[in-house]
Amino acid sequence: MVNLIDIWLIVLGLTQIVMLAISLVFFIPKKVYKTNISQFYQIFKRHFPYILVILGVVFFQLLEVNVIDALTTKWIGVDFASNIHGFEDNIVYWFSQHWVPALVYFFVFMYIAVYPFTLWFSPLYFLITDGKKSMKTLTYGLLLIYIIVLPFYLFVPVTNVYKFYGMESALNAVIPSVENFFYSTTTQNNCLPSLHVAMTILIAWSVRLTGNKKFTYFAYFCMVSVILSVIYLAIHWITDVICGALLAVIVIFILNRFIKEE
Repeated sequence: MVNLIDIWLIVLGLTQIVMLAISLVFFIPKKVYKTNISQFYQIFKRHFPYILVILGVVFFQLLEVNVIDALTTKWIGVDFASNIHGFEDNIVYWFSQHWVPALVYFFVFMYIAVYPFTLWFSPLYFLITDGKKSMKTLTYGLLLIYIIVLPFYLFVPVTNVYKFYGMESALNAVIPSVENFFYSTTTQNNCLPSLHVAMTILIAWSVRLTGNKKFTYFAYFCMVSVILSVIYLAIHWITDVICGALLAVIVIFILNRFIKEE
């Protein structure tokens, strides 16, 4: 018997395929399709070190989420969400009391389906279009962001908003049991700063460097939608969002000083 979560995983997988097909038509320059195997092999060799770094960060993230985080959280024994709530009060909670079904479905779709798509399609786009500066910016930016957020995730656990208030997740309300899958790639207390916010800003900036206007508009639309979604769906605290945005801006500023056009 097929579980409900298996059905939703299949649906989400098909959604990724559909978005890929649409993106290949609307975002990929026509000249890319004229690249022969030999040329693409040379491009792949140039980008291979960056791909390894990205995969390395992803692997360590999964290790941190599924093994290390539980140990450090138990050792720290403190949830700093109460401290954030102390000065933020019920700002984010207020949104959860005024949910509009259409907006909830839209933001859940952006958070669960579109944001993950940008995470893997963006480096794929930089690879097949030989976007060296964009690939470097994304790779080094991801590495810097993760190095900075890791100590916070390990030693400053902050529970997300809906768990803090004991609410039902909007994600589960729209896609039943999806959290069983979702929390295999993150945890409920890795909130400060928001990695979703930092990464969606970094991706939008990296895509902007390609000069592809249609893809850039799409990336900025996703960026705004993801930032709004983490607040509207009562996932992140305002403090998480601000810190995530500041982190992305600082990292981008550093990268602009050191990554030059080739």
